[in-house]
Amino acid sequence: MKNTKYDNIVEFQVTGDYALFSDPIMRVGGEKCTYQVPTYEALKGILHSVYWKPTFIWVIDAVRVMNPIQMETKGIRPVKYYGGNDLSYYTYLKDCRYQVRAHFEWNENRPELAADRIENKHHEIAKKMIRKGGRRDIYLGTRECQGYVEPCVFGEEKGAYDDTPELTFGPMYHGITYADEAYSEDTKDKMTVRFWSPVMKNGVISFIPPEQCPQHKTIRNMEMKPFGECLDNFSGLREFSEVR
Repeated sequence: MKNTKYDNIVEFQVTGDYALFSDPIMRVGGEKCTYQVPTYEALKGILHSVYWKPTFIWVIDAVRVMNPIQMETKGIRPVKYYGGNDLSYYTYLKDCRYQVRAHFEWNENRPELAADRIENKHHEIAKKMIRKGGRRDIYLGTRECQGYVEPCVFGEEKGAYDDTPELTFGPMYHGITYADEAYSEDTKDKMTVRFWSPVMKNGVISFIPPEQCPQHKTIRNMEMKPFGECLDNFSGLREFSEVR
């Protein structure tokens, strides 16, 4: 199950007692219910916590569901926007374990960072950060769902759905395209949400890239976050690090 199309592939396992992978529409408030499997955006967020720079974009290739899909509903007392508490029921995935395969591509929207496009450097740092468990805390969908990452070989060990030929999940949120990662004139200077219909085959969901999603909706106009006019900013950061 090895993908040899890219040289900068990373493979890791992420585990957690609970997970909540939901549509952003359900994040506003009230009851929350998880999807049955991780979303592309959630897995990308995990990689951002492991290692990320504006020089490149993480692309999730596939996820392998290792444990049986189980759900548990809990009574939660979330904090209201204007103070006080409320009572809601959240439905979580429980006893989660996934194998993930991904690679990165250069962010063509950031030509000012072209000098930082050193593939082997970023690849080795990413693998090291996976071995270390990530640079920042790992969450499975929401902050209360702590996760843990470690290296693995994608396809090794027995998975719960290895013998299930095909399982469909219907229309699902794929992710958000921010202005920094625009891939077409329709997504340039905009925030766009994407949708697709995943299919799990023998325990593996192979993700389509953002530009191939069949449905997308523009949320609002959005400007790219500035990182400076030239690479002098990055030189300054290096000097600052050395001083510290």
